Amino acid sequence: MTSSEKTVAFIGLGVMGFPMALNLRKGLDDSHTLLICDVSEDALKRFQGDAEGKGPVAIVKSGYEAIQQADTVITMLPDSGVVKKVYLDSSSGILAGAEAALKSDSASKSQKLIMECGTIETSTILEVAKATDGSAASSSLTFVDAPVSGGPMGASDGTLAFMAGMNNKEIYPKVKGYLSHMGKPDAIFLCGDIGSGTAFKVINNYLSAITSLAASEALNIGMKMGLDVSLLTDVINVSGGQCWVTSKSNPVPGIQANVPSSRDYEGGFRIELCRKVLGMGSELAEMVGARTILDKPTLQAFDEAMGDERYKGKDARVVYKWLNESERKS
Repeated sequence: MTSSEKTVAFIGLGVMGFPMALNLRKGLDDSHTLLICDVSEDALKRFQGDAEGKGPVAIVKSGYEAIQQADTVITMLPDSGVVKKVYLDSSSGILAGAEAALKSDSASKSQKLIMECGTIETSTILEVAKATDGSAASSSLTFVDAPVSGGPMGASDGTLAFMAGMNNKEIYPKVKGYLSHMGKPDAIFLCGDIGSGTAFKVINNYLSAITSLAASEALNIGMKMGLDVSLLTDVINVSGGQCWVTSKSNPVPGIQANVPSSRDYEGGFRIELCRKVLGMGSELAEMVGARTILDKPTLQAFDEAMGDERYKGKDARVVYKWLNESERKS
């Protein structure tokens, strides 16, 4: 049986987590075992098939089991409710499992790393951090928040950016080592204490959501005027209007290949999630007393687009299509 030091667990095989875990398995050498955990039996089976020949993979049923077998547990979870269950549940949670492992082997000096990579409310991250510090296993646990940026394409390509927050800075090289299998080493940042990684991510997503709408408005103006929108995009991308949306995920169908807009806005960052993280940024601004102007009208625009079945569930850049197919309001 592989030692806990050579065992890594990954919990959450969703749209982002699945390719992240697969890249992690590819990056680890064959002496490491990757444990996987998800509520979807189909995702677990698909992962085992895709990872065949890339190194040992085994299934665990919960965070409780994962932390007892692995010294590193990485989670990619969808919301605060799931995070609290996976980490804090008294019978199946990671912290309970760490305490049980300590009791079963009181002589063990094993230091364990637990890391959440989803975009979760700061208050929840701080709640898990506080529970970790108050746990009977606190001396052997380090909790890290390391949310990602780059979307499903970055997850598949292994080019994600990570923003990490941790109180124990000495563990950062180990954290970066694991994250480098899933992202670009030069785009992995130590942002500060626990919770700061999430704050960095929320602020980034705040800007990204607003620029998605702004770029869509600009390109829609060009389309309505009958301009060559492909040429307009080229001009924008060498000028002051250049942004990630125009250069990496253009909202106009046919301008760029292999982006959501060119496949009916499927397979990207869903508008519902984009609206959620923008809302998180707006709440963060209110919490710290920062004045904002653009968040409320952008939230209103997303709400209107999401309310139409034609755009519901699509990539957030579908706001371009929503604008293009909407009548101007006086």
